[in-house]
Amino acid sequence: MRSSQAVPLQMWAGIECTVNRVGDRYYDQLARNGHAYRISDLDMIAELGIKVIRYPVIWERTAPNGIENADWSWLDERLPRLRELGINPIAGLVHHGSGPMSTSLVDPAFPKKLAEYAGAVARRYPWLEFYTPVNEPLTTARFSGMYGHWYPHGRDDQTFVTALLNECKGTVLAMRAIREVNPDAKLIQTDDLGKVYSTPLLQYQADLENERRWLTYDLLCGKLTPDKPMWQYLLSCGASVEALNWFLNNPCPPDVVGINHYLTSDRFLDENMDCYPPQFHGGNGKHQYADVEAIRVHQQDYAGHRTLLKETYERYGLPVAVTEAHLGCTRDEQLRWLKEIWDAAECLREEGVPVVAVTAWSLLGAYDWNCLVTKDNGFYEPGVFDMRGSKPRPTALAQLIKTYATGEKPDHPILDKEGWWRREDRVFYPSRAEKTCHAVSITENCELTQECHIGIRPIVIVGANGTLGKAFARMCDIRGIPYYLLSRAHMDISTPELVGQRLAKLRPWAVINAAGYVRVDDAENEKDICWLANVTGPANLAKACSDLNIPLVTFSSDLVFCGSARKPYLESDEMRPLNVYGETKAASEQKVLDILPTSLVIRTSSFFGPWDDFNFITIALRRIQSGQPFQAAEDTIISPTYVPDLVNTTLDLLIDGESGIWHITNPCEVSWADFARLAAQMSGMDSKKVVGIPCEEMQFIAKRPLYSALGTERGQLMTPLEDALHCYLRDVKL
Repeated sequence: MRSSQAVPLQMWAGIECTVNRVGDRYYDQLARNGHAYRISDLDMIAELGIKVIRYPVIWERTAPNGIENADWSWLDERLPRLRELGINPIAGLVHHGSGPMSTSLVDPAFPKKLAEYAGAVARRYPWLEFYTPVNEPLTTARFSGMYGHWYPHGRDDQTFVTALLNECKGTVLAMRAIREVNPDAKLIQTDDLGKVYSTPLLQYQADLENERRWLTYDLLCGKLTPDKPMWQYLLSCGASVEALNWFLNNPCPPDVVGINHYLTSDRFLDENMDCYPPQFHGGNGKHQYADVEAIRVHQQDYAGHRTLLKETYERYGLPVAVTEAHLGCTRDEQLRWLKEIWDAAECLREEGVPVVAVTAWSLLGAYDWNCLVTKDNGFYEPGVFDMRGSKPRPTALAQLIKTYATGEKPDHPILDKEGWWRREDRVFYPSRAEKTCHAVSITENCELTQECHIGIRPIVIVGANGTLGKAFARMCDIRGIPYYLLSRAHMDISTPELVGQRLAKLRPWAVINAAGYVRVDDAENEKDICWLANVTGPANLAKACSDLNIPLVTFSSDLVFCGSARKPYLESDEMRPLNVYGETKAASEQKVLDILPTSLVIRTSSFFGPWDDFNFITIALRRIQSGQPFQAAEDTIISPTYVPDLVNTTLDLLIDGESGIWHITNPCEVSWADFARLAAQMSGMDSKKVVGIPCEEMQFIAKRPLYSALGTERGQLMTPLEDALHCYLRDVKL
């Protein structure tokens, strides 16, 4: 039955605020993302137009040494400010944590202690309306009690069940204590309800896990009765009948059932382990099998949030919400992910399912979730705001959220295509129907196609014959970004009339200029040719883009600097080029930004990548591999740039609507000789084959700066050089 719901679908938001314990160390996301020290974030968040936020009122942070010693100062400052801004907090008390050092998820007193803290919160802030006492009890219990990732590092069913029952009982008692102060307080309960698929042999394991995924809500709703399969499962894992009956006698159904669902949530189990990488191998004591992301295996369509939300509503009959919508991926896919979830929620509401909200999660991004926050590696996933600069930088997600929060319809061209999880190239591993064991790499499977269809808005990439232009085409194929890749024969950018006419006909939403004169030494004798390609051409593109009101990306070089500095050059440093090539790049920057101030100008340096046979590192390694010595400048300091990272970062900045000058390199200061030595060492070759010599002995025609390392004042968006070299060596064919 279709129904029009009176209250529109709401856009909520949330901050990744995990404070998990590993051994005796706490990993605090709020300290990592800096929100622990910046109240100004709240005004920035308010500009999104959201009215509800999942907000940390974390037990471990507020009262690590007991309620009597609680420090409320941080919350006293922030919670009232949220109220002033018209934002209603959903108070999260434990977020993937296990409480202060004095307790744990398997402590029999955990539920009572959590309730004491919850009561103290309610008494201090009696106006708080929404609570999540424990985020994702089932998921936290699995990670802490079954897989051993987090404290108390259990690896058995009994520890898992003890932790889960304690978390759920703690939730019931916490809400009871809160409602003694505020009878109208509401429980927004979250968990991940990912499904498990399997081969026929392992169907019994999939059935167990698919029933177990509901335990948080079944317990809280008082729906876990003795006739249910999970009743016997819990008893077999050490739970008592008394403990299970307690939930039947003390139901605490959520006011909103919150679903946190990720693309890695759904799993596939396969006993054919040789079809999958070793890191996915495991078992249950009865069978050994691989446990991988279902989205990478199944040929059938991804079910997604629409199916999951509907299943949840049909099971409990309660209002539902997506309480975390986040994807650690490129910006285009992040936008597509949020749009798909929003569209699914709107469709379900039309069918009468009471979907309350979609929550844009990870406002400030997330740290080290690629290792489940068990290490401090510094791996950062940007969220709605990118935290890698001197201040939070709004990404394209911020505008999309604002659009939804104000009831408008999004219109970013990148949303014309579906996300990777809906495309054929999503499959890495054989499905149940396949007999071969062949893992497919997206990169290897890509063809350089110009995919532009009616109704699909493309970008134009200029420079079809160059390393950078080809790399952009390759990455656009992988990311599902339609494009036209143009050579000089398609559009000679030195002729302004042709540029304007061609772009007007193609109607791109953006232009990327990857063309240009790159022969630094030859430029000394071909100044006019170099100027035409590097200055006149980009200026013509800027004029045409200005006339059509579309963004332009163009590239500059570290050679706009003279080398007198002894610390990395920043975007605002004065340009003083030493050679003709550098002069043309400096002039190009000025002309392009004068004509089109919203242009995005990327300064970069010293390309290397797996798809180009003629870059410095590929040449060096092939020479060393053949047993020959390789000469490189010992006294010239640079910041090398891994081309795939450069392209992905540039595309993200373009989608974000960024402009002005950005320095994009892999952060480091290294000589050409040491760069070659590092690559040789990492590839297992003889680094002693690298012969370091002074730059003046390299017989260059054009003068080079001896120091041209690039730093940034806008945000370091690239991974360290060693990480980039790992990727290069993984993909290159020497």
